[in-house]
This record gives sequence, structure tokens and C-alpha cells, in this order.
Amino acid sequence: MDAVDVIRTKRDGGALSNAQIDWVIDAYTRGAVADEQMAALAMAIFLRGMTRTEISRWTAAMIASGERMDFTHLGATADKHSTGGVGDKITLPLVPLVAAHGVRVPQLSGRGLGHTGGTLDKLESIRGWRADVTPEAMLTQLRDVGGVICAAGAGLAPADKKLYALRDITSTVESIPLIASSIMSKKIAEGSGALVLDVKTGSGAFMQTEADARALARTMVDLGNDAGLATVALLTDMETPLGLTVGNALEVRESVEVLAGGGPTDVVELTVALAREMLTLAGRGDIDPADALADGRAMDVWRRMISAQGGDPDAPLPTSSHTEVITAPRGGYIVAMPARPIAIAAWRLGAGRARKEDPVDLAAGVEIHRKPGDRVTAGEPVLTLHTTDPAKFGRALEALTEAVAYGSESVPISSTRVIDRIA
Repeated sequence: MDAVDVIRTKRDGGALSNAQIDWVIDAYTRGAVADEQMAALAMAIFLRGMTRTEISRWTAAMIASGERMDFTHLGATADKHSTGGVGDKITLPLVPLVAAHGVRVPQLSGRGLGHTGGTLDKLESIRGWRADVTPEAMLTQLRDVGGVICAAGAGLAPADKKLYALRDITSTVESIPLIASSIMSKKIAEGSGALVLDVKTGSGAFMQTEADARALARTMVDLGNDAGLATVALLTDMETPLGLTVGNALEVRESVEVLAGGGPTDVVELTVALAREMLTLAGRGDIDPADALADGRAMDVWRRMISAQGGDPDAPLPTSSHTEVITAPRGGYIVAMPARPIAIAAWRLGAGRARKEDPVDLAAGVEIHRKPGDRVTAGEPVLTLHTTDPAKFGRALEALTEAVAYGSESVPISSTRVIDRIA
């Protein structure tokens, strides 16, 4: 095989053969194909696309570049993946909720970068909690507690890790074949028996148009099913922030409220909807997961999960030393609150990072008091900004200049975050 021939095939609009895909992924992982050559191939894929057969083989080759986990001896298992959003803390209440019904949940999560939040960053708001768990400790926790949220080991799909870093600096991130194979190679390698995808669309989503989000969801569901992994996707709305908080400790607090039987309606709705899909794929479709939020079983699993990873579930969460309140300039109704400006403000306050090695301010973020459809009076608090560095308020406020739109009449608001189910 020759890298130039593989690049030329895709550059000219041809379909890569199984042998070409297997060779180029293996050779790139070993360093036999240079970054410049893989960058050229990634751009050719970005411009020319891939067939379903190509994407499936590309995904399989990335899985084959590393280890595969196996949890079949634990009984029914289910996993969830979200394409990321603003205020998306769903993993935190979802994992203990599903585990409370006897389905093991091995949830490998990541950190935030840019305006998108990271599940591990959120959980590190809890005193003592550790993201790094050995494979042996992970198996023990899954067996004894039922759920684990932790960092993925370096052995899973190393080709994807190397290729993703390259895509990030060559403007080829937005390719649906490359996004889908990146996500699904890791999820299939994780070894769960079922997977539910939360594919978001709207101003705060990676895929801002519904058509793109739907295409990504369809591609990932097909990849999962082709690999023998029972997979379903929910297409969900990310036009406005999810819940009433954006920021690490703020979102943990809200997640605990959900586990205690309260919390914002949209967070509860989406948590229960995803739990229902996970339980159904795992053969427990006759269960109403909402019951475990009401009777405290999910909270019990949460506390055991946190404790098992060194955390203190009773420890106070970090709080900001400085706040700035944004009030309604006039009376009326909130008619729009796009998620992206809120996310950028939270990032600028310190809740996110610009580079992977940057620290985060666990107490920073944005608290939302009123959302679209709500009536407000002049001077009423709408948003509260939190940070430990007051010098960051200026740039955060710049991001929020047109983040909230007001009108004299209310606007219709959908009663659900779920747009469609793709199976």
C-alpha cells in the first residue's frame, strides 16, 4: 500500500477499499503514514464524503487499533453519549438512575474544551472525587454499585485520539463520516451491550441545523447496529441552555436536585427519556425510570458512586467569590435566549478552557433565573454571573450583549426537548 494512492482515490471521489482503510489506519497509528498525508486524506474525506460501507470499515479499523473492553459477564449494560450542549449535565443523574434498575452503566466521559462543558470537570467539583479509575476498579464498581463515570484509558481506539488531534488543526472536524466514526469507535470499543445517543441541534449544539444533526444521528445509529451494538438516537433541542445552570459546580448542584426528585423540568424530562431508552435496549422496557427519582433509589446509587471514587457526597460544592446580576431592562416577556452566548460567557468567566492543559474555575458559570416564555418586570434578575476573578466580568458581559431578547407578547414554547427518535 501507498499513502499517496489512498489519498488520490478519495481525492478523485472514489470509495476506499477495505484493504486501503485497514492499512492506512494501522500505518498512521504506527507512524508509518505522516501527519501531512493523513491531513490530506482527512480533507479529501471532508470534501468527498464516505459511503456507509466505508464509514463502517473506517470505524472498525480504528477500534482494531487498540483494546476492546468486555462487560458481558456483568449482565445487562447500557451506555449513553451526548454530542454536547450548554448546561448539559444529563450524564450525572442519568447513570445512577439507570443503575438503580439493575442495568450496569460504564460511562467513559471527557473534559470540556472551548465553550462545551466536560462531565469530568463537573464531577471534580466534588471534594476528593477521582476521574482516573483502573480497569480492575471499574469492574468492581460496576459489579458492586452499578455505575461508573470516569476517564477513558489510552488503550481505547488510539487511532482516533491521534486523528482527532490532527482534525482539530486542519479544519476537518465538521465531517459527518469522521465525527461519527470518532464517536462510535470509542463507544463500540467500550464494550457496552447497548448505546443511546443524544444528538443535539440548535444554537448551542455542535450540529446547529436539524438536517445535519439528523444525518449524524442516522450515521451513528447505522454504525452501531452494523457492529452488533444495539443503538438508538434521540434528536434533542439545544436552542436554549438545558436547565438553569451553566458551569461545573453549578451543574452538579442542579443534578443533585434532580436526583432528589426536583430540578428543572427539561433536565428531568430528558434524563427520564434517555433512561427509558437505555432500559428498553437492555431488556427492561417495562420499567418507569421516573419512580427511582421520586423514591430516592437513584440518589442512593449516586452517593455510592461518588464515594467509590474517593468523593464526599456531603461536602459543600465550590462557590464563587464574585457575582454580577443581569436584570431585565423593561417589563414584558423573554422571547429568545440562544445557548451559545451563555456558554461563551461561562467560558470567559473561567468555567471552560481554551487549551486542554488549562485549569478551570469550578465555581464559575451562569445561573439562569428566567427563560423564554417567562414574564419579567423591569429590574428583575434574569442571569447571575459567577466567578472567582472579577476581572473576567467585562468580556463575559460582552458575550451577553444580545443574549436575551425581550418582547411585549409571550412566545410559544415546546413542552419537550425531544424532537425525534432515530432507530
